[in-house]
Amino acid sequence: MTTSKITTDTELGKTGPAVSRIGLGAMGMSGVYGAADDTESIATIHAALDSGANLIDTGDFYGAGHNEMLIGRAIAERPRADVVLSVKFGALRGPGGTWGGTDSRPVALRNFLIYSLQRLGVDYIDIYRPARLDPNVPIEDTIGAMAELVEAGYIRHIGLSEVGVETIRRAAAVHPIADLQIEYSLISRGIEAEILPAVRELGIAITAYGVLSRGLLSDSVRQGTTFAPTDFRAHSPRFQGENLYQNLKLVEALANIAATKDVSIAQLAIAWTLTRGADIVPILGARTRERWSESLGALDIQLSVEELASIEAAVPADRIAGERYAAAQMTLLDSER
Repeated sequence: MTTSKITTDTELGKTGPAVSRIGLGAMGMSGVYGAADDTESIATIHAALDSGANLIDTGDFYGAGHNEMLIGRAIAERPRADVVLSVKFGALRGPGGTWGGTDSRPVALRNFLIYSLQRLGVDYIDIYRPARLDPNVPIEDTIGAMAELVEAGYIRHIGLSEVGVETIRRAAAVHPIADLQIEYSLISRGIEAEILPAVRELGIAITAYGVLSRGLLSDSVRQGTTFAPTDFRAHSPRFQGENLYQNLKLVEALANIAATKDVSIAQLAIAWTLTRGADIVPILGARTRERWSESLGALDIQLSVEELASIEAAVPADRIAGERYAAAQMTLLDSER
């Protein structure tokens, strides 16, 4: 399955930049799901850009800076205007892969920003966002400091990540918000009740990560699959024991629908997300050119009302086993409160 070149005419909210209909999430290129190859990662970034995608998402803490340096190498010879860089900040790392909470103080975010600019090799970031809500810093203080950086030209737009309705409204009262980055997929549909209506009211887009539920909605995870200790999924409740067994039964039902359309499970899951609205932009974590090419095929899939109903019946939102993060990480999600 092939598709024509992606256009970059999707407006990211009322105030955000024009982006491609799908974007590339680079987190998996820095060891979160096991070892990745830098050469193939850079080739994948180039393939995404060559296909017309311009939105690349990263975080300064992915691989403790490795991810930003990798992207910097990949885009060094590309026109800066051809790339929309979305960067998360604030998550604190320590030796041995430990986590130390979140820091969104104005003085800290200015510090994070200058290092990101250096690692990426750019003089501005298109969309800058706190990775999580800092419980010790009023969101107004964080957004106010970011607004000063917008005025100074170091960032172009402000985004949010994994926050709830109250925080979204408070942030938007300080400065226009381009988008909310949050997990959304057939398996993670929690935003539909309150968060999605609120951002639509405010003219804020959704950049959806986890569209393939970290490989669960694909052909890469099977019963008996084991994960390396450094792989996020080794600690994710949805990939453990009976939870994985139950979830893969749902994926099997989805696979039967995909087979009738001669597409992959992943393509069908992406296509479903694309039907949710033009204000929802999937961020796809492809680590290889092959996976990126597969993802592009979703843009060609047309789903009827009847097919959408069948897909949602195969994977009911209330039948998913396990939370999307381990208990300690769930407490950090303002979006889940």
